[in-house]
Amino acid sequence: MTDQPNIMIIGGGVIGLACAHYLIEKKARVTIIERDRAGDGASHGNCGLLYFSDVTPLCVPGAVGHEIIRTLKGTSPLYIKPTLDPGRLSWLLRFAGNCTHGHKRKAAKGKFELLSYSDRLYGDLLKSKELLCDYEAKGVLTVFKNPENFNGFTATDQFQQTFGIKSRKIKKQELIEMEPALGNDVVGAWHTIGDAHLRPELLMASWKNALTKKGVVFEENCRFLKFNQSCGKVDSINTSKGRFKADAFVMAAGAWTPSTMQQLNLRLPVEPGKGYSITMKPSKDCPVFPLYFYESNAVATPWKSACRLGGTMEFSGYDMGLNRIRINKIISGARQYLKNPLTSPIIEEWTNLRPMTCDDMPIIDTVPALDNLIVATGHGMLGLTLATGTGKAVSDLVYGKKPEIDLSPFSLSRF
Repeated sequence: MTDQPNIMIIGGGVIGLACAHYLIEKKARVTIIERDRAGDGASHGNCGLLYFSDVTPLCVPGAVGHEIIRTLKGTSPLYIKPTLDPGRLSWLLRFAGNCTHGHKRKAAKGKFELLSYSDRLYGDLLKSKELLCDYEAKGVLTVFKNPENFNGFTATDQFQQTFGIKSRKIKKQELIEMEPALGNDVVGAWHTIGDAHLRPELLMASWKNALTKKGVVFEENCRFLKFNQSCGKVDSINTSKGRFKADAFVMAAGAWTPSTMQQLNLRLPVEPGKGYSITMKPSKDCPVFPLYFYESNAVATPWKSACRLGGTMEFSGYDMGLNRIRINKIISGARQYLKNPLTSPIIEEWTNLRPMTCDDMPIIDTVPALDNLIVATGHGMLGLTLATGTGKAVSDLVYGKKPEIDLSPFSLSRF
């Protein structure tokens, strides 16, 4: 690798921008190609939580049965469109197979290292006055309506404490005083103190501007078409805007990564999981803290510039249509906790696709037999949270340097 290698990043979401950030720090020449506009995908309308405490994977013992029961009751935030697609059926079976105590412990250990690393790097990143994104470090309140769930969260707290993650149990009266936006029928909350939140679209816009000033080139509305290989390496890619040559390539195309990798006979167990959000102008009815509603799996995030409700998980392939039923599901879920979940005017109703792996762990690895192609995808609902750690690790891999954390939990070989 030369002192100033030419690096091509495929994907202009938060992972792609984070990779560019750490590569440009090393004086690389960086180009990002993006199928739409940089920052407009899953990085745009998520709820903006920096959820550094979220060590527990989605696939835990009992998760499948729990969701089946909730689906029958009509209370599940999950929707799986009926299909005979063998890829999705295989993914669902593999997810179910990972719902074990052994995987929970192993995955949590790997996630914790990457989460902690990302937390430290965010501390440095957000010191920059260029990145204006309504950042606040208030923690997250996980709010409960069911007393059994509220008290049962003690087991989760004890599991998190093994990683040094601190949470505080808050009973109803104190909770109502802390967060007056909540209704009177909540029973309590757990406050994870080390978490934070920011407005993701503001981060993406300011980060893109900062990277552009530092020399990163953005090729937008540019669709990836094909890898061109020579002597065990990728020497160029074909796109809708022509051919691009580079010394190394980073595939960070989120939910679209699996289709691009199939031409290399690399089948990634990543499915698009659609999320939704509603963004409103701030008002006196907005929460003070970012809130995670435990029973409905919805989130409310307040910023100085807006308030957002988000949630649900829909597996319906690459359908980008906005399903009104899913939007209403978020509203009804939030209404169970908030006095006034909707404020006007509504700025935006949004949906996009998250890259979900069958073990709820990211993929950060060099492609076998192609040592200048790195894959960074599968971050699920933690793409924003894990962006800095992923970007720094990828930049080390590009330069042939050993990353500062163990990447083996995120390797391609586990599949």
